Amino acid sequence: MNQILYIPLNRTKKFLFKLQFFVSIFVIFGLILYTSFHILSLSKQEKLSKQLTDNYSVSKLYSNNSESGTTTVESNLFGIIEIPKINVYYPVFSHLDEELLKIAPCKFNGNSPKENGNICIAGHNYNNNLFFSNLSNLEAGDEIFLYDNDGEKYIYNVFSIYEVNSTDLSPVLEKSQNEKILTLITCNNLNDKRIVVKAK
Repeated sequence: MNQILYIPLNRTKKFLFKLQFFVSIFVIFGLILYTSFHILSLSKQEKLSKQLTDNYSVSKLYSNNSESGTTTVESNLFGIIEIPKINVYYPVFSHLDEELLKIAPCKFNGNSPKENGNICIAGHNYNNNLFFSNLSNLEAGDEIFLYDNDGEKYIYNVFSIYEVNSTDLSPVLEKSQNEKILTLITCNNLNDKRIVVKAK
């Protein structure tokens, strides 16, 4: 006697619905977990950067002017950048390094703010959470403060904001013999270009 195995259609639909439901829950849970780890990672970097700034301030307070009084923090830092309009206040490392760039902005090119020339500082764009993510909100005339290792404050005024291709290094390599120029660079995460802010 032949028996035909028959599964009612509504049972199959229920099974597929349950499978889709569990796969959706798994995907949503995975996205939530990934986002949580990403936010925790950004928060950790922000805390590390703040701690670095605090340590830098304390080391400046207690350091003496002798050569033996130079601290490790002092020797690795170029200074501090402050942009009141977009609530930026970060230490700036004295050289560009992929690991350092995760902690704070880094000097990419240039010498001391005491000298004429083009100082370039690069910082990651963490989509409005960290570093230079709000550079595009700056306008001509906005102020940028740069503090050097001697505690000297330099005031720059924004005069140009534009974008370049990621391979274009012309904003960094521009020479300025007669002026003190500050160039800030970050990524535009929407179009794979670089946002450039020029101030003098």
